[in-house]
Amino acid sequence: MTSSQRIIINTAAQYTRTVLNVCLSLYSTRLILAALGQSDYGIFNVVGGVVAMLSFITGALVTTTQRYLSFYHGAKQEDKVYSIFGNSILLHLLIGLSLVFLLSVGARWITHSYLNIEDSRDNAAMVVYFASLFMLFLSFITAPYRALFIARENIVYISIVDVLDGIFRVILAIWLTHISYDRLITYSCLLPCINIFNLLAFGLYAVSHFKECHWVRLKEWDNEYIKQLSGFAGWTIYSTGCIIARTQGLAIILNRFINTVVNAAYGIALHVTSAINFVAQSVTNAINPQIMKAEGSGNRERMIILAESASKYASLLIAMVAIPIIAEMDAILHWWLTDVPEGANMFCRFVLAASVCDQLTIGLGSANQAIGKIRNYSIIVNTVKVLTLPAAWICLKCGLPVTSTMLCYIGFELLCAMIRLPFLKYTAGISIRHFAKNVFLPLLCPYIIMASTSWLIISYVDISYRFVLTLITTAIAGAIVIWFTALTKTERQIAIKMISDKIK
Repeated sequence: MTSSQRIIINTAAQYTRTVLNVCLSLYSTRLILAALGQSDYGIFNVVGGVVAMLSFITGALVTTTQRYLSFYHGAKQEDKVYSIFGNSILLHLLIGLSLVFLLSVGARWITHSYLNIEDSRDNAAMVVYFASLFMLFLSFITAPYRALFIARENIVYISIVDVLDGIFRVILAIWLTHISYDRLITYSCLLPCINIFNLLAFGLYAVSHFKECHWVRLKEWDNEYIKQLSGFAGWTIYSTGCIIARTQGLAIILNRFINTVVNAAYGIALHVTSAINFVAQSVTNAINPQIMKAEGSGNRERMIILAESASKYASLLIAMVAIPIIAEMDAILHWWLTDVPEGANMFCRFVLAASVCDQLTIGLGSANQAIGKIRNYSIIVNTVKVLTLPAAWICLKCGLPVTSTMLCYIGFELLCAMIRLPFLKYTAGISIRHFAKNVFLPLLCPYIIMASTSWLIISYVDISYRFVLTLITTAIAGAIVIWFTALTKTERQIAIKMISDKIK
């Protein structure tokens, strides 16, 4: 299988997995809410959420481990791959145990002083808390194996395990509705079993199929590798923290100057955006391992080409979904929510547009990870996102409308995307003109056609559930124009050959 075919298959697997898991998650959430009731469901979310908000650390560690595994795979230095995996296991264990210890010591204070829990449900809340801690620890242990599968580009297996995870959650939710004893405690105790399944599914398969996967011993601890991993992970966590600070900080500012209704509208926008972003992520997750391997093998030219492709494909895919949704936002929100918070349509449109801006150069973020100069990138590029907060505060302090905060949001997101260009020109030697020709220029025609298609349908069609027609028609029109204008001749030949092989 060629690298291009592998990218297409992995992208399709990621896309299918996410669609299925979104549907499974929506259904299981509905069942769990009915089974637990609003009060116990609230306890589960608020108590478990205190621990769950630390899960972004796991994502940073997966990115770090995958980067080094892919890099040294590309460099054909299998001894370093072996050492990196062993030391990543030890680092994950150390961080996981440290966090569990600290959070266990503060358990009583968090559940009694920080959170508002009824006395009658104190014991149940403690069960939820420690079950969440156990799941957090299991996620830390599973992370190196997940990173290994990504580095090996076995995205299909990851997708299968993730879908099974979603199915098990639905089965647990269905069973929960048929028991009579304390459902919150039962649910909290059984949920870690799914995390154990994930660990076994990844760990056992990896041990039997990947030669660098082995049972780790303490004597493998190497300060040089630990320093590399922890340094890279630390700055990756900083980058993620900037995004979280921007997102949650803006919610606090809106609450401080306006009211909770605006917070509800902003929260709806974040839910919509997180559901849409998976489209672009399915592309970057599939291409990232090859970007790392190309840099590891010393093929900087191929690495840059892959980074350009990641930016172009991610931008096109998210636009196919985001453009018609932005156009039909009012209808979609009323169909989904019925009682729509005032201003939700405005927030959703701006946040979705900001996501489209971010994808314009998203591949350059992966290229920088491949190069390994993560500190300066994190400080220069991602700190820009946090500047949204003082800008929004000044706007509201001066009496400007709430729309001004979202203009700041999209403005700094676009600035962050554009800063990647000169930064990677300095660190990787990319040509900004070449990038604009290969990425920005091919996006113009599809964007114009998709926006025009959505506008024409909205202007001249007036039927029930028109948004379905808009979504489908815009996607088809976008796919056609992308095929003839955005894809290169080589890219079309690869797609045709792959479809032909599958038919045969």
